[in-house]
Amino acid sequence: MATYCYDYPHPAVTTDIALFTIIGDKLAILLIRRRSPPFQDSWALPGGFVDSDECLEDCALRELAEETGITGVYLEQLYTFGKPDRDPRERIISVAYYALAPADILSPIAGSDAAEVRWFAFDALPDLAFDHRDVIVLAQQRLRAKLDYSTVAFSLMAETFTLGELQKVYEIIRGESLDKRNFRKYILSLNLLAESGETQQGCNHRPAKLYRLAQPGTLHYIR
Repeated sequence: MATYCYDYPHPAVTTDIALFTIIGDKLAILLIRRRSPPFQDSWALPGGFVDSDECLEDCALRELAEETGITGVYLEQLYTFGKPDRDPRERIISVAYYALAPADILSPIAGSDAAEVRWFAFDALPDLAFDHRDVIVLAQQRLRAKLDYSTVAFSLMAETFTLGELQKVYEIIRGESLDKRNFRKYILSLNLLAESGETQQGCNHRPAKLYRLAQPGTLHYIR
């Protein structure tokens, strides 16, 4: 193992991952209960130290997989958190990432230094280690803002969905109700959806058309 000697101190770098989904019509985020100090037994975001030969996103994906068993999600960089006293061990700078995925394709399992892994509603977070509450709040604000200029919400949808289901996701992330007619007009005007040719039977209503993203697998920017 290489040994380094410098004339001045070097801060350590970590990544933290805010993974959101929707459970029971609520925005939820995945947290781990820390197995080791500092903040042993406290809840925190998945994350850990960047290896010297590792890029930041690879570290985030690795830590998410090691601590929660989750792989294959699309991560986007959120912000760099670097207050000098944010970690009691040493000077640590954290690069935070966020992601969204449907709950039915995720099966989190605690691993690595995670004693437990659990989904928490965004509006009912426990006490959190480090500055992770700030990370989560900023991530939710970023998600809400991106609804206006990207298809980020589609990351939470099944392959096919109704416009009503899509509107519900928008309402949950925004935290407010939306006018059904205006939402439908807005979404269809983006020309991002294609009809699947199938319908979904609703209770006491005529069947609703099922749509899909015309170009799946890509985050689209609307403007």
